[in-house]
Amino acid sequence: MLKAFKGENVFQGRVIEVHIGTLPSDQAFTFTDWTAEMKAKASICISQDETLIESLEIAKGRIQIMIDKGMDNDNQVLQGLIDKANKRIEEIRTGKKPPLTPDENAKYHAEFVVDLDIIDEPMIADPDVHNEDVSKRYTHDTIRELSYYQGEKPIDLGFVGSCMVHKGDIKIVAKMLKNMEDHYGKVEFKAPLVVTAPTYNIIDELKEEGDWEILQKYSGFEFDDAAPKSSARTEYDNILYLERPGCNLCMGNQEKAEKGDTVMATSTRLFQGRVVKDSDRKKGESLLGSTPVVILSAILGRTPTLEEYKIAVKGIKLTHFAPPLKKMTSKPNHLLSY
Repeated sequence: MLKAFKGENVFQGRVIEVHIGTLPSDQAFTFTDWTAEMKAKASICISQDETLIESLEIAKGRIQIMIDKGMDNDNQVLQGLIDKANKRIEEIRTGKKPPLTPDENAKYHAEFVVDLDIIDEPMIADPDVHNEDVSKRYTHDTIRELSYYQGEKPIDLGFVGSCMVHKGDIKIVAKMLKNMEDHYGKVEFKAPLVVTAPTYNIIDELKEEGDWEILQKYSGFEFDDAAPKSSARTEYDNILYLERPGCNLCMGNQEKAEKGDTVMATSTRLFQGRVVKDSDRKKGESLLGSTPVVILSAILGRTPTLEEYKIAVKGIKLTHFAPPLKKMTSKPNHLLSY
């Protein structure tokens, strides 16, 4: 994007429409989350009818679980959300009130189409802490291919969590650990791996589907709400930590990596001191990568090679996304109240 707009951040202070159509909201929210790092004022995902209905059904199911656990109040706020979801689904199916879409002749300050064909290997956002130009350090502008590091950059800690992951990411962790054991005979971590599921509801679903049991097999620590930690962790062993749902390392005022560590994380934060502080021996740095890259980096204690990456993700469907085939626009001058 920076190359397309000659280095100018055309998104700053604006509202971004993300046209991804076929991705349910419990995955698509990662797109709207990272628009904050683009300094956007707000963002919205434009979805196809079937996708929006699927998203509402997922939300209904998770809210119903909360109701079944007795979490609704006297005013039945949670039941009210389910009722609203049912009403919205009916509006979409009958065509009474279709999903929000832009006019087909809408004019934008800027448009950008992501060409997925040019991305043929994992990408990493690097804080580039030693760049001679100080203004280029700790930005999201330095994006490098995995192969740039040639499998040689040491990684001191891996973090899978924050609002950049969804249930599918945690399932990928379980599948990759099993892949690694099948290929190498066992799984040994040469750096700590911290995994934080997005919500308790999702952990319950992972338990029902068998993934949490796999994670427990490889973990050296699992959170226990009946016996919570008395202080935030700042020192780690080379094990898998299954931490309590929440922001964890990404928040900056909860857990912290050890000072001077090089962290590979799924989060959006690579700013100085946010995830990891500097030490006397070296600058702390937080590189941002995909879930598979983070897992491999913790197991190997370094960035993986492309060949190691391919072995680890073999047979795993990393995404169910497909570009929308239908136009997600409306005729001009249609008037709908939302």
